[in-house]
Amino acid sequence: MKTYFHPAIGLDKTAVAQVQAFVDSHRDEGTSELFGITELCNEFGITLRALRFYEDKGLLAPRRVNGARVYTRRDRARLALILRAKAIGSPLSEIKRYLDLYGDHGGCRVQQLSSVMDRTDTVIQELEHKRAQIDETLAELRVINTTCRKHLEARKRSEKGFG
Repeated sequence: MKTYFHPAIGLDKTAVAQVQAFVDSHRDEGTSELFGITELCNEFGITLRALRFYEDKGLLAPRRVNGARVYTRRDRARLALILRAKAIGSPLSEIKRYLDLYGDHGGCRVQQLSSVMDRTDTVIQELEHKRAQIDETLAELRVINTTCRKHLEARKRSEKGFG
């Protein structure tokens, strides 16, 4: 399968489509698909306590039905974004700011969009720099590994020659 690179964001068309589908599902408030707290915890591999913590911090606001928490697809998408942002080291305060800027119904004002764009541009640059450093370190480690293998093989051959 041939992939096409998207120069503006550095993703191939398949990845761009997947990201767009994810964002679109995040905007879909009209869905009737609901999730329970245990279901989300199991799906994302987090504890009930962690999910409640995100609620306490104002990152999630599930509906209550007869006292039980009920999460929509939008809540589920927000949780995925929270966990993804945490995985790359974003503090909860910054994650909350992103989610708050996005609004309850996916609407943003020009100022909000500009703010999000500026911050994501910065994070993209930081991550690209980290990726370059990781690639450089991997290359160095591969050279060291290859050199050690050659020396080890040479020693094994020389020991066999004396035995």
